[in-house]
Amino acid sequence: MGRRRIAIWLGGAVLLAAVGFAVAAWRPVLAPGGPTPAETAPELVRKGAVLAALGYCASCHTAEHGRPYAGGRGVGTPFGTLYATNITPDPETGIGRYSLAAFTRAMREGVDREGHHLYPAFPYTHYAGLTDADVAALYAFAMTREPVRQEARANALPFPLSWRPLLAGWKLLFVREPEIPADRRRDAAWHRGAYLAEALSHCGACHSPRNLLGAEIRTRAYSGGEADGWWVPPLDRSSPAPLAWSEADLARYLTEWDPLHGGAAGPMRPVVEAHRTVPPDEIRALAAYAATLYGSGPAGSRAGPVDREIPADDPALARGAATYAGACAICHESGGGANGGVPYTTASLGHRTTLRAPDPRNLILVLRDGIAPRAHAPGPIMPAYGAVLSQAQMAELAAYLRARFSPDGPWPGLDGTVRDLMREAPRPGARAEAGR
Repeated sequence: MGRRRIAIWLGGAVLLAAVGFAVAAWRPVLAPGGPTPAETAPELVRKGAVLAALGYCASCHTAEHGRPYAGGRGVGTPFGTLYATNITPDPETGIGRYSLAAFTRAMREGVDREGHHLYPAFPYTHYAGLTDADVAALYAFAMTREPVRQEARANALPFPLSWRPLLAGWKLLFVREPEIPADRRRDAAWHRGAYLAEALSHCGACHSPRNLLGAEIRTRAYSGGEADGWWVPPLDRSSPAPLAWSEADLARYLTEWDPLHGGAAGPMRPVVEAHRTVPPDEIRALAAYAATLYGSGPAGSRAGPVDREIPADDPALARGAATYAGACAICHESGGGANGGVPYTTASLGHRTTLRAPDPRNLILVLRDGIAPRAHAPGPIMPAYGAVLSQAQMAELAAYLRARFSPDGPWPGLDGTVRDLMREAPRPGARAEAGR
């Protein structure tokens, strides 16, 4: 009887826990609705357009060659691939039946109109800090886009991660309203930049590390992360950037190109492209806040560009040097665009944080896929060498660049990284994080 009684108690406890979890995970379905004329007033739509650009909504919710905001873009995570949803006002496949209340719940709580929990690839962990006025403006913008009928693709997640109620437990553990920094010593531009970076622009979502359950490690905010298989550089004092970032440098970088540090592409490129439609004051505010994250840097950081003599008695480095001379030097030894050399190049590759990164992925990806400028516009350009160089040549070139332009020693596991990345099919038009 004792064992039976224990089993009954354990069974009851499990049942109560299951019921409690179900209650905690449940969210009501909200009545279908739509915007009133006042909620889509022209001035709100104009404001929402700027905010959507600062939130980079199109970069996730528009598939390559797809209709704007109709979803379908895959977002790679350590757990599987998530596909962005249709946020056009189509009533069947988009958000056309969302009221402002439903839209607000999705933005701040990560719950859709039907009561389903949303995966945190949608950064509601940051959007929870948005003001009511900004949420209303974003709603006005979204509800005035062209409706597109396009069903959402099914996420590629294994069970039980595909079971959305589990997200309720994840939220209990990790979701907190973001704290927007305030400092009486700082001006209004800095405070605006802090609000943008911490909430709407969700900079920490990429520039911060994550734990094993995919939550940002807030105690290590801005100390570097990953996005779409790329190393994302730190924005704090741990940055390995060989040159300090000033507010002016950051403002130029965030809109196109900085002569000292270069330009962005890959996961950062859509951010820069979105900024071209944003008032300059907003970019200056972001730059003002980000510049204070870097601080003065620890000893040994930002010690200046390196350009060293390479010993001629190392056959692999000699082969890498020969590849560099034939494929790269004509542009990268020109002195940089600011000094009369090839436009959109820096004075030395020693300026690039990519070569001071803790792993070689960014360099290999930019060598493999190249850099493409915007259509019908000037910008940085570099050929893709993925179909030209062998794996051995790619590894030797990367080793040479690291040895010449970085004081940090060879990358561990370089050959394996090159092998893994070169096995992937080249991505036409893909662009790498070349400037940081």
